[in-house]
Amino acid sequence: MDLPSDDEIRALHERFAPDREAFELVWTHCRIICDIAGQLLTDEDEDLVRAGALLHDIGVYRLAPGEAYIRHGLLGHETLRALDLPEPLARICSHHTGVGISRDDVLRQRLPLPPVDYLADTPEETLVMYADKFHSKTSPPRFNTPSSYAASLARFGPGATARFQALTAQYGLPDLAGPALRYGHAVL
Repeated sequence: MDLPSDDEIRALHERFAPDREAFELVWTHCRIICDIAGQLLTDEDEDLVRAGALLHDIGVYRLAPGEAYIRHGLLGHETLRALDLPEPLARICSHHTGVGISRDDVLRQRLPLPPVDYLADTPEETLVMYADKFHSKTSPPRFNTPSSYAASLARFGPGATARFQALTAQYGLPDLAGPALRYGHAVL
């Protein structure tokens, strides 16, 4: 599979970011998720995980003012496919949100997405999705402890919390102290 290099991925972020502030926020977040995913790698395709982690939020730049944030994964998928990047890489964008979004979730919650499954199917999709739970682009950006992230899932019902607990059992917990110190973001 022909995957872009880190420099090519950074250039894509710079190309699509509407301004320097958005670039810094999203690019930094993606690098952090790449670092976290790298800590948790087992048998996954390391190059696909790296590229997927660095590109998983590229769709954030395409969100229109007022557009539902949940659409950023789908927009990222569309962006990467329009650039003729491999489908497995694009799927990481559309399959990393929350702990997965099912067709039933889309319909029941009336989400502004086509009614299909957005569940991580491959080890690489699953790892990037899981790593993404440990950092938020909030203002200010922060690292999420497993307990704080699990608590945020409560509004989605016990199934979401159980999926996160299963991922924690599968991958273990990343070191957040080192990245928090390196990037200057709090761990909450």
